[in-house]
Amino acid sequence: MPSFDVVSEVDQHELKNALDQANREIGTRYDFKGSGAKIDQTDNSLMLEAEAEFQIKQMIPILKEKMSKRGIDVICLEFGDVVEMNKRVRQPATVREGLDSDLARKMVKLIKESKLKVQAAIQGEQLRVTGKKRDDLQQVMQLLRDAKLGIPLQFNNFRD
Repeated sequence: MPSFDVVSEVDQHELKNALDQANREIGTRYDFKGSGAKIDQTDNSLMLEAEAEFQIKQMIPILKEKMSKRGIDVICLEFGDVVEMNKRVRQPATVREGLDSDLARKMVKLIKESKLKVQAAIQGEQLRVTGKKRDDLQQVMQLLRDAKLGIPLQFNNFRD
């Protein structure tokens, strides 16, 4: 029986490369000279750090540009509030990965409402969709792409 998995993953190697490129551009730009502005990564969280809030606001488009050039969907970024401490400004950002249970249930509900002859099962941080016809599975893929769920989706492990 044909099946595929719906996941939300970020290639960590490409993310690291995008951060390195963004830090390199921030280091060479004239308006950031000597400010010590940088972007740090720990696991799936980023920390944008600069001397002033306007510099943070200039760093965000640089980061998004470098990520999109590396093939990472920028929808996965979730920015926190700007915090000012000791003449430095910081803004946390989270790289969202995996399907949380609420989003997975919402996707299952969408699939069931479509009346396609497929079954959807939640398996941890992924969703397995099975059906008899490959065309039905491709319709489910298109349905989920068009749903605008606020998180990048990938379809992998397609079995015939």
